[in-house]
Amino acid sequence: MSDTTSKIGPDESGPIFVLGSASPARLRVLRAAGVEPVVRVSEVDEDAVLAALPAGTPADRVVAELARAKAESVAALEEIATEATAGRTVVVIGCDSMLLLGDRLLGKPHTPERALEQWAEMRGSHADLLTGHHLIRLGGDEPVTAAGTSSTRIHFAGADDDVISRYVDSGEPLLVAGAFTLDGLGGWLVEGIEGDPSSVIGIGLPLVRRLLNEVGLSIGDFWRH
Repeated sequence: MSDTTSKIGPDESGPIFVLGSASPARLRVLRAAGVEPVVRVSEVDEDAVLAALPAGTPADRVVAELARAKAESVAALEEIATEATAGRTVVVIGCDSMLLLGDRLLGKPHTPERALEQWAEMRGSHADLLTGHHLIRLGGDEPVTAAGTSSTRIHFAGADDDVISRYVDSGEPLLVAGAFTLDGLGGWLVEGIEGDPSSVIGIGLPLVRRLLNEVGLSIGDFWRH
């Protein structure tokens, strides 16, 4: 890879961490935690993945399948395969988050109207943010995978109509899972969480550490020096 961010690990021959996501929040989490990933965005049609799932698929399985599709799409890129066949260890991770509100699984609202409707139901209540993770290790004889889903309960503030309207008008909640962020304006509207805050932002550091261990690596292999 020509991208200078591929030069991570203890030296230039160290493993490469590839984030299969366009999310700036996920990138910020990794950078703050000492990992400078190569960013490659998948071309997965999320709606097509969802449409292919059987009716009644459990919520955690839904986000897991979306994460798998994204990771596999990025792992199949020619430049990724080139590094792996050249003897470099390459780790690709795909993630996907959705909010389980009651019995409904919600992604990005996209429109102000849907965001307002969702917040009218969320405020003063709680919901579970599910984040699927799918990790693929390349560079050996065969790819090795590990996957998991984190679940974090979010307690939302009983915000008034004016605050919610201003939040939606900011545009922030329209393109994020669950119509809120923890690390932005939405943080003012979260009373508390039960679980891993990094997974709410989009990539769970404790879970990623465990998945790396499952494929025979240590997170320390990827820390900047």
